[in-house]
Amino acid sequence: MMKRVAAVVVACVTLAVIAVVTVSGPGRSSASGEVRLMRQPDGSMVLADKGGDAPVLDLYEDFDCPVCKELHSRVDATIQRLAREGRVKVVFHPVTIFQQEPMRSNSIRAAAAARCVPEANWLAFRDALYAMQPAPHGIASGFTVEELAKAASTAGATAAGECVTSQAYADSHVAASAKIRIEGTPTVVLNGRVLGNEAFDPAALEQAITGGTGVTV
Repeated sequence: MMKRVAAVVVACVTLAVIAVVTVSGPGRSSASGEVRLMRQPDGSMVLADKGGDAPVLDLYEDFDCPVCKELHSRVDATIQRLAREGRVKVVFHPVTIFQQEPMRSNSIRAAAAARCVPEANWLAFRDALYAMQPAPHGIASGFTVEELAKAASTAGATAAGECVTSQAYADSHVAASAKIRIEGTPTVVLNGRVLGNEAFDPAALEQAITGGTGVTV
């Protein structure tokens, strides 16, 4: 566990840390049967059954953070499945934690672009951001506004181009990030408890969310 936490801190440590689309469908066991993705005023995105009282999973992620990309590849499918089943309320918090360049500007451009993308296309755009993450980390500049606009269009947000290229939400994103206090990204918080290595293991994360004896990781 300490190895994973150390990796998060080394990769992404910083002083700054912690419209609606229906996505419900057959076979989901949510309380109301209406699972929605909703944008909040601070730019966060909530995937939840509006009528349910499931545990809350807050995910703080920086789109330029390699460990966030690893977390996404490992457990995103599990998180989304549990949300669509009404078993967890997921709050995605895009943040910018980096103070050094080019990481900081990379992160701001990507997160500002994400605010331009409608709820209906946001999850697909989020996938695209991680797929196109600049590498090597700490050296490469990327997430150009042209690349981001093209990715938004590919994700179905064809009308978002001007908003993306103008970086209309950059200042709002930076201001919102400045209010968050966490020690690194990704930070995964379940009902107020910061998770460790279990956040990276699909089975362990599901046990933490749904209850049970848990598994050793």
